[in-house]
Order: sequence, then structure tokens, then C-alpha cells
Amino acid sequence: MFSKEESRQLRQDFWTSFGKSFPRKWILYNTKIKGLSFKFHFDTKKAFIALDLEDDLENRIMCWEKLVALKTILTNEYLPDVIYEEAYFLDNGKEISRIYLPLEGKVSIHNKNSWQDVMVFFNTNMILFETFFEEYNYFLETR
Repeated sequence: MFSKEESRQLRQDFWTSFGKSFPRKWILYNTKIKGLSFKFHFDTKKAFIALDLEDDLENRIMCWEKLVALKTILTNEYLPDVIYEEAYFLDNGKEISRIYLPLEGKVSIHNKNSWQDVMVFFNTNMILFETFFEEYNYFLETR
């Protein structure tokens, strides 16, 4: 078991190491589309990348329909194993829409032996996700 401070330090060390190993300006929250953001997630049980849609219901539905229309392109040309969930519930109970790609296998941010695999997974797949977004964001921006 790790203390809260040790866990916090490991998390900080991972993200610092990731940034140094794979220096890149990620899109993340800078999509210029309200409520749409990219996320990296790595905890003691899992790692995944995601495109989250957290807007008011009307705008979320409108944007989600466009993302569904692009699903074949995303899965055929970029990320074949991506998962679409129109109703995804965060740990705090908030409902969002999420497109995500989990890293298969057992990983933990507390286990430095799994860090390299997670970093390579994040870098490889988020680049593909962002490339897809950059190619088709004009379609998502139009109302």
C-alpha cells in the first residue's frame, strides 16, 4: 500500500516522465468545440484515452449524432477497437458521452514496470485520435 503522498508523487512522476518521453502539445481541452475534450486516464487499475462530450443535453445529442456518423471512419482508418458510449457515468454520477480506447492488460500507475507500455499506448493512440479529430473537426463544428 502507498500513502496518499507516495501515490500523489508516483502520479506526478508518471506524468512528468510521459511529458519528457513524448514531448508534444496535445489538443486535450483546446478543441474549440464546447464541451468536447480529449483525456488521458491512468490509475491503479486501468489506462485509457477518451474523447468526452460534457455539454448541455441538447448540444451533447447534436454533437454525439455527428460523432456516430463518423464512427465507421474512426474505426476503419484510425482506432478499430474504440468504444462508443452515449451514456457514460463518471465516478461522481455525472452522465456524459464518451468515445474511448482502453489499454488491454493489467496496469497500475503505482507499478513503474507498466509505465512504458502505458506511455507508448497513450502516445500512439492519442496521436491517431487527434489526427482523426483534426481531419473531421469542421464537421463537428457546424451546427
